[in-house]
Amino acid sequence: MKAAHPWLRAHGARGDEDGWGQMDSYSPRTDLAIEAHEMARRRAQTVPGVEEETEALDGIRVSRVHVRDRQGEQALGKRAGRYVTIEVPGLRRRDPDLQQRVAEQFAKEFERLLNVPEQASVLVVGLGNQQVTPDALGPKVAQRMFVTRHLFQYFPDLLDEGYRTVAAVSPGVLGVTGVETTEVVKGIVEHVRPDLVVAIDALASRSLNRVNATIQISDTGIQPGAGVGNKRKALDEQTLGCKVLAVGVPTVVDAATIANDAMELILVKLKETVPGNGASQIFDHFSPQEKWQLIKEVLDPLGNNLMVTPKEIDEFIDDVAEVVARGLNLALHPSMTMEDASQLTH
Repeated sequence: MKAAHPWLRAHGARGDEDGWGQMDSYSPRTDLAIEAHEMARRRAQTVPGVEEETEALDGIRVSRVHVRDRQGEQALGKRAGRYVTIEVPGLRRRDPDLQQRVAEQFAKEFERLLNVPEQASVLVVGLGNQQVTPDALGPKVAQRMFVTRHLFQYFPDLLDEGYRTVAAVSPGVLGVTGVETTEVVKGIVEHVRPDLVVAIDALASRSLNRVNATIQISDTGIQPGAGVGNKRKALDEQTLGCKVLAVGVPTVVDAATIANDAMELILVKLKETVPGNGASQIFDHFSPQEKWQLIKEVLDPLGNNLMVTPKEIDEFIDDVAEVVARGLNLALHPSMTMEDASQLTH
């Protein structure tokens, strides 16, 4: 059992034999299963109970992580189920052709997890606060959905085959409504009785490279606010009584993650340019979680819950909301064309 660095022992932290997994205070905030899997693989080449496959397309990388059992849940800190990550660095640029291809790929991946009949009714829930730009993804997607529940009820002849019953709501956030999001959604579900709930939310990543460049789909439900430390009651099959698919895009990263990554790059550069320098040798004695804890302590006066988002977030949120809404509309309504979906989301 590796002992923690003396500085950390003074602050109540503990290490483990590999310097990574058992540290209570070492918890980089991430909602992405692929990042949890990467961190788990730093401890071992293979992670029991977890399978991953990747597919490289033109400018698009798709990773599919399957958490199969309890072992996998413990290793990743994620519920058993399937997680699909679509990574597209080009999403940060306003490229209409790429956005259309991402929407098409998103629709394909979503359909693989959908697993409900064409007659199934769907409730799309746009989680988040529309007044806070990095958290506005859910409401913006909900606004762009092709909702049909009222049409099936009052004007059934208007719709051809290949369209599902879809409703969409944006329940707001606890700080604005005073009501837990799960309570609001559960009340709507009890009245509307959908066969499927699709929950859309902004996520947190631990990698700058994945912020504003990644879309995750999962069949395990979602816990609003988990990535930024504001854990609320989960929206899942156990809570709502129906299948729940979750869609999310990381729009923020923990400040401590940025500082930690910057420090690692500086230390690598010091070793390359000034071999044997004292600074890099000192930090060699710190394990990854010890460095993390040190940074958290330094950031405490600023509030270590600080989350950071890129300055282009306004444009990006609108663009990615269109991409996700197009993909969802295509997946939920088999008869809809890309042209129809594009017109709906503008």
